[in-house]
Amino acid sequence: MFEGLFGSPMKSTMVSAQSALAGRSEQPFVLPLRHSVLDAPLDVPEDATGVATIYLGLGCFWGAEKEFWNMPGVITTAVGYQGGYTPHPTYEEVCTGLTGHTEIVKVTYDPSLLSDAQILRAFWESHDPTQGFRQGNDVGTQYRSAVYYTTDSQAQAAAQTLETFQSALVAKGFGAITTEIKPSGAQGAGEFYFAEPYHQQYLFKNPNGYCPVHSTGVACE
Repeated sequence: MFEGLFGSPMKSTMVSAQSALAGRSEQPFVLPLRHSVLDAPLDVPEDATGVATIYLGLGCFWGAEKEFWNMPGVITTAVGYQGGYTPHPTYEEVCTGLTGHTEIVKVTYDPSLLSDAQILRAFWESHDPTQGFRQGNDVGTQYRSAVYYTTDSQAQAAAQTLETFQSALVAKGFGAITTEIKPSGAQGAGEFYFAEPYHQQYLFKNPNGYCPVHSTGVACE
C-alpha cells in the first residue's frame, strides 16, 4: 500500500491535516498489560495519584525508551506516536510521513524521586535536538525532537533546560535547537497513540537490535 513512499520527500515535510492518512477509530491491536522490564502497568493514566507523565521524542523510540526505563524514579515507559493527525496510526503509516506523528516515549515517573528538570536533562543529553526532521541517518518527520508536557512545571522546566542546553551547545559549535515543545492533548500535540506490542521495550526483547542514541556529548548543566 505504501510502496514508493518510504523514500519520498514527504517524509521530511510536515503533512497537512487535510492530506494526512485517515487512520481508524480504535487501536488495531491488544496492548500488553505490563512493562517487560519494570513489571509495572504499561498504561498508567496521567491523573493517577503520585505520578507525573511526559511525552518525549528523540529519534528512534527503541533506544530512547531504554534510556528512560533505566532511570531511578521512572515507574513505567511505553512507546507510541504523537504530534500528528492520523488517529490510531500503524508504524507503517507513520513511516510514510503521511500521519504527521513523531516517535514518542511516554515516561511515567514519581515526582518525589525524579524531578522534571532531571527528566529533561536526560532528554537533551540523549539526542541531538538541532537536526530538525532527523536523527543521524534516520530521516523524516517521525524522528523530530519533541517535548509534549502535561503540567505547568514541566513546561517551565522545558523552557529553562532548553535555554541552558542551547548555551552549552553553542559553546561546542552546534546550532539552534529545533525541538517542538507543546502541551500534550487537544490544545497542543494531540493524543498519544501506543505503538504495536513488538515495539514496546524492543531492545529488551531484542538485545542485539540496532537503534543508536545520537547524543551530542554535551552536558546540560
